[in-house]
Amino acid sequence: MGTPAIGKNGARVVSALSARANFGKLLNRVDDLRQSLVIEKRGRPKAVLLGIRDYVKLAAPEPEVLRILGEESERNGTSTLTSRQIDRIIKTARSQKTKR
Repeated sequence: MGTPAIGKNGARVVSALSARANFGKLLNRVDDLRQSLVIEKRGRPKAVLLGIRDYVKLAAPEPEVLRILGEESERNGTSTLTSRQIDRIIKTARSQKTKR
């Protein structure tokens, strides 16, 4: 497998057939070079392969959101709850919901 082609928007592009045949190499490229790849099928983009670090950056809440949630938790008095207490609250809420 050679270097993936560069698409119109500058993204690295591979065909679905090439991705299937060279999946291990693509995983290494995505991890080592921190590149994401667009996978095309019949010339149409179908998926993106990206490294776990990049995925976590995209999927994780923004720090501002976390700050706001923390402040709200302190105001509500829920910031000191233990996991066991949280589980009990959830269990109680779910049982009340099913009784309705």
